[in-house]
Amino acid sequence: MGLCLSTSAKPATKKIIIAGAPASGKGTQCETIVEKYGLTHISAGDLLRAEVAAGTKNGKIAKEYMDRGDLVPNEVVIDMVKDRLSQDDAQKNGWLLDGYPRSADQAKALEEAGIHPDLFLNLEVPDDVLVERVVGRRMDPETGKIYHIKFNPPPEEIVGRLTQRSDDTEEKARNRLATHHKNVDAVVESYKDILVTIDGNRPREAVFADIEKSLERVTA
Repeated sequence: MGLCLSTSAKPATKKIIIAGAPASGKGTQCETIVEKYGLTHISAGDLLRAEVAAGTKNGKIAKEYMDRGDLVPNEVVIDMVKDRLSQDDAQKNGWLLDGYPRSADQAKALEEAGIHPDLFLNLEVPDDVLVERVVGRRMDPETGKIYHIKFNPPPEEIVGRLTQRSDDTEEKARNRLATHHKNVDAVVESYKDILVTIDGNRPREAVFADIEKSLERVTA
């Protein structure tokens, strides 16, 4: 089945928000959604990092908060997100907003800006599974390839050179999860009418099959 974006008389531009904890598989699902539906993937984290790297006024303000592990103020992020969502590719192809909003105030700011998603996807994975996924990650410093000591074991000959990210400890993973749950719980109420919760503790193909069903209902 092919996509006919340019010849369709009724372009079905989808507007989707996706949420998921670190190591929930959200990144993989975003890639698959974009590949299948041609949506413009907009990561709030990437937008922030680009501003920080460019040393803009907003970037400098954002960096102070990010370095402390705090949420960046709404007024800094909302302008970046609004600008990105208004660009031609997002308007033409639809968009997949990833990592935003992360608070009730941010959800309200989107609403006030006239940004109304069709669907809010929330990937749920038990905390213990997420922690196991994070703590077992290892990186090969020579190739940059990521392995997992249980789920994707490295070749025996390179085990000795693998490294673990400093923030891939159980304590830090659980702290990030606590922050994530707090953020999502605050946002879900704003989107309860369009919320679809997906069981992310399954093979990626099964997870995407449920996401696909939800997306097809949106565009039917």
